[in-house]
Amino acid sequence: MTGISRRHVALWAVFIVFMLLLPEMVSKGTLRTVIFANFLAIFAISWDVISGRTGYISFGHPFLIGIGAYTTAILSYRFGMPVGLSIPLAVCVTMAAGTLFFLPALRIRGSYFALVTLAFMELMYQLVQVIRPDLTGGTRGISGVTTLARGAVNNYYMSFGLMIVIAISMWVLMKTRFGTALSAIGMNEESVRGSGLSTTRLKLFAFMVSAMVAGLGGAFYVHYLGSIAPRALFDINFVFTIIVAVLIGGASTIVGPMLGAFFLTFLLEYLRPFLPGAERYFIYGSIALVIYMYQPKGLYEIVMRQWRKYRVVKAGEA
Repeated sequence: MTGISRRHVALWAVFIVFMLLLPEMVSKGTLRTVIFANFLAIFAISWDVISGRTGYISFGHPFLIGIGAYTTAILSYRFGMPVGLSIPLAVCVTMAAGTLFFLPALRIRGSYFALVTLAFMELMYQLVQVIRPDLTGGTRGISGVTTLARGAVNNYYMSFGLMIVIAISMWVLMKTRFGTALSAIGMNEESVRGSGLSTTRLKLFAFMVSAMVAGLGGAFYVHYLGSIAPRALFDINFVFTIIVAVLIGGASTIVGPMLGAFFLTFLLEYLRPFLPGAERYFIYGSIALVIYMYQPKGLYEIVMRQWRKYRVVKAGEA
């Protein structure tokens, strides 16, 4: 494992302490916005593991999130299974079902891979409406799902705890040779294959990790909302939001998708009074385009550039 220094550990510690103290500094309404930012960060990190690293752009990520969400909702609401069992089972089902559907798609890339993943998302949307609506709730979905916590503060700590564990785990994982290999696949897959490494195995493992995070996030998300509806999950705007969060924050960094998720969530929230409709997506899409043109590596690189300048200034003063 390389690239982890005391400075990294200190920065993570400062961030965690700040976030733990946040409920004492902001209103309950702001906390609810942060909760959604935490979940979007989880989904963005999940997307970044497979698409940000390898370059296999997926438009079907809600397919994975939806499997996790629907599985735990059905098990806990329809069959009365304890949440402590339904969530782990939902993650396992997400990894298994996702691998079954997406493994053939990992042998293609580019626009073909993107179209196949988009087709899977649309297929899932149609299936949950027509197959066993007594279980899935059909077009209406399921309401009355067990919630894990009550109140904005408790739900905030729940979502933040999940997000920070996932973020640090994925950040550490991407610092290993595995993360380096995935980045190499994104740059030149043929060279990686020529070096003797199995790109299929690497991509499959990356996809399983991505599916695990997506399933975990989807399961906790439905137990936060207390309900689930097919159109809320399997929506092109949802996919768009996840991808833009990664691109704005900085793909292939783990920290970047977190930055992008918080930036987008608060941007959408503050635009809501002025643009209550879909116009908000046009505005933040334009902002994303400007940021991407100015700095293709996203907010993460902008922040790191300023941090490096600050260190140079401090070193000069010393």
